[in-house]
Amino acid sequence: MNKNPMTLWTFDDTPVSTGNRIRNEGARTMTRRQMNTTLLAGAALAAVPMAAFAQEARALPEPRKNAGKPLMQALKLRRSMREFSPRPLPQEVLSDVLWAAYGVNRPTGDRTATYWHHLLVIDVYAAMADGVWLYDPKQHALRLHLGADIRAQTGRQDFVAKAPLNLIYVAHGERMTDISPEERRLYASVDAAFAGQNVYLFCASEGLATVFRGALDQEELGRAMNLGDGQFVTFAQTVGFPHG
Repeated sequence: MNKNPMTLWTFDDTPVSTGNRIRNEGARTMTRRQMNTTLLAGAALAAVPMAAFAQEARALPEPRKNAGKPLMQALKLRRSMREFSPRPLPQEVLSDVLWAAYGVNRPTGDRTATYWHHLLVIDVYAAMADGVWLYDPKQHALRLHLGADIRAQTGRQDFVAKAPLNLIYVAHGERMTDISPEERRLYASVDAAFAGQNVYLFCASEGLATVFRGALDQEELGRAMNLGDGQFVTFAQTVGFPHG
């Protein structure tokens, strides 16, 4: 009595008849359990820091350096706002925000924000719905650091989870060898605040909402970001369109 052979599938989606299985011992078969395991492993990789792989880069548009309101008007309009629309920021606006915060503004490679002892210790990360991105000022580009949405972990306020952009100011304490470990957070925080004020003025000029925040768990956020030895979170800053 003839029976219809069962068909299994190999990794490369090639059907293999069980009647021919002995003659195809070299073919790897995938059971449902193996397939589920593979899918779960792939999902877990989304939370792995991209430093372990070749970093995906996202080029940013050229910043609009001649746009915006005069300085005195921007100072008049500068304020903190805590109600944000979830609407994503256009790439042109994201580009301008990051350049205002810590972009290169002269051939020497110096930045839009001043920094302590002429030593670059601050990195600016952009936490958005599609992951955490490291701003590369020299290339004016974003490099994927973490493929997970951790906006809710960037602060204790409810609005941080839905606002389109949370900037995270991370310091390299290991570069600050001239001062004690106790003083490093102080000096790094001052540098982060300079960048934050630049963002305030840009947002005032462009009609955007922003708030510079210290109400966050720096250690927990650092662990969520898988920061390297010596690195630590100083402050965060939420940016977006005003609510309503």
